[in-house]
Amino acid sequence: MRTVTVYRVDYVHQLKIPIGTVEERRKKDRPENLLGLLRIARRIFSSTPQEAFQIALDKKYLSGRMARTPA
Repeated sequence: MRTVTVYRVDYVHQLKIPIGTVEERRKKDRPENLLGLLRIARRIFSSTPQEAFQIALDKKYLSGRMARTPA
């Protein structure tokens, strides 16, 4: 299991504000893992559709997944 930090992105001030975490419970990497985590984070941490577009996941998680993906 891996916890991923969820951020609200403020595009005007170029800031990422941590607002919580989501936990990945899948044991195997699948192409839709990241999309599923983002979908869950948007459902939990946003109250309007506009806020949903300001939700982002931790970059460390993204770079780690890309490095482990077979070519």
